[in-house]
Amino acid sequence: MNIDLSNKVAVVTGASGELGRVITRTLADCGADVAIHYHHGQAKAEALLSEVQAKGVRAMTVQADVGDAASVNAMQQAIAGTLGDPVIVVNNAVIQYQWTTVLEQSVEDYEGQFRSCVLQNVLMAKAFAPAMIKQRWGRIIAINTECAMQNFPNQSAYVSGKRGMDGVLRVLAREIGAHQITVNQVAPGWMISDKYRGTPDEHQPEYEKNVPLRRRGYDQDIANAVAFLASDLAAFITGAYIPVSGGNVMPTI
Repeated sequence: MNIDLSNKVAVVTGASGELGRVITRTLADCGADVAIHYHHGQAKAEALLSEVQAKGVRAMTVQADVGDAASVNAMQQAIAGTLGDPVIVVNNAVIQYQWTTVLEQSVEDYEGQFRSCVLQNVLMAKAFAPAMIKQRWGRIIAINTECAMQNFPNQSAYVSGKRGMDGVLRVLAREIGAHQITVNQVAPGWMISDKYRGTPDEHQPEYEKNVPLRRRGYDQDIANAVAFLASDLAAFITGAYIPVSGGNVMPTI
């Protein structure tokens, strides 16, 4: 059983980042044409573009601020004019910041997480869902986090943004499901990506001892989950929050 996304156009936000680049490569490996979004990482996006084009699919890079409506709308128009309307949207971008306690975290950090988590998903839906509705087929896949279930010290700004986007996406799944559009979330654990691969930090014993599989997962594990949710194999799955964390967090019933 193969995942075939041929003749589908996808857009991945934060595509030049640690998880984004692997998600992008994997969707291209499945045959999807891909719009590679970046905010500041143009050089990395251009390098990824060359990789993706070598796989024999169409691709482009596009710059946008996913927390700004005019910027997201301009991105939508650029992609539609070059590749066609995306029917697979992967909302992966997130603002990075220094974690600290609630009492010490700046208000600007909370606002930044709101914009990159909640507003990104709202604006991307407004920009890209109408074309999916016309085609009666679509996949919206957002990257959440195991932290949204953990609520550990120093995670408050990140958790507040991710839990906010969870609420938006569950409502969206109900609102546009009748058009055969699914809306799901993949929640990574502390994955091994290029940042850690082959370094002394690749293994984190204190973290791994609490993971039922007793190890960290890989960026490819996240990309595999995204590709599955983007495919017809997941046509009857919507409104889901799916941890890919080796069992480190387990949603209850």
